[in-house]
Amino acid sequence: TALPNHSSFNGIMVVPPQRQATVTLTMGGTVHATTLLPGDYVKKGSVIVSLENPDFITLQQTYLDAHAQTEYLEAEYKRQQRLSEQEAASQKRFQQSKADYLSMKSRQDAAAAQLAILGVSAGDLLEDGIQPYLEVKAPLSGYVAGLSINLGKYVNAGEPICDVIDKGETLLCLTAYEKDLADLSIGNQVQFRVNGMGKETFHAVLISIGQEVDEGSRSLEMYARVKETNPRFRPGMYVSARVEKK
Repeated sequence: TALPNHSSFNGIMVVPPQRQATVTLTMGGTVHATTLLPGDYVKKGSVIVSLENPDFITLQQTYLDAHAQTEYLEAEYKRQQRLSEQEAASQKRFQQSKADYLSMKSRQDAAAAQLAILGVSAGDLLEDGIQPYLEVKAPLSGYVAGLSINLGKYVNAGEPICDVIDKGETLLCLTAYEKDLADLSIGNQVQFRVNGMGKETFHAVLISIGQEVDEGSRSLEMYARVKETNPRFRPGMYVSARVEKK
C-alpha cells in the first residue's frame, strides 16, 4: 500500500565494488589443486587454487641468481671504490664494476617486483627456496561465486577464476525517474521488501543519487545502504522500496 509521504521504487541488491573482487591471474597456468566449491566461504589470504607453470619456476630462479650475483658485484664495486679512492686502481675499472653492480641489482629488483605481483615475497623465496606451484590467494574474505576452474584446466593470464563477495555491507540499486527527483535527497529513509522473503520489511538510507539520466528510459540509478545484515541477502535479488519524501 502506498503511503502519502513515500515514493515507491524497484531495484536489486548489490554489494559495493570494494567488497566484491574478481580473482584474475597475472601469470597463466594449469590448475594443479583446488578445494573450492561455489558458495564456499574463504578468508582473505587463503589459497584458492595452485597452478603449474614452468615460467614461474624460471622467474624464481632468475631472482635467486640475480640476488647471488648482486651480493658478489656489490662487494667488488665497494672494493674498487676503496682502491680508486686510494688511487690504486683505474677509474675505468671502478666505473665498470659500478655499472655491473647496478645492472644486476635492477635485474634482481625487477624479478622481485614481478614475484610481488604474483603474491610471492622475495624474503620468503630466499628462506624457503623455489616453490613448484603458484598459489592464488583470496584478496578479501567472502563467498565464492562464478567459479570456472577444474583440475588440469589451463587458465590464461587475465582470465577470471572466480568472484569473492563480502556480504558484510549490502546496497540497494534503485531505479528512479526525472519526476521523482524533487522528492529525493541524500539521507532519506528507505523501507524495502525482498522478493522471496515474504512481507518482512527491512531498512536502508539513501546515500547516492545518479547525476546522469538515461536518454532512452529517462531513468537514473540511486543507491541506499542497507542497515540490517541477513544471511539470505544475495546480490541480484529484486527489491521493492518506499523512500520517505522530504
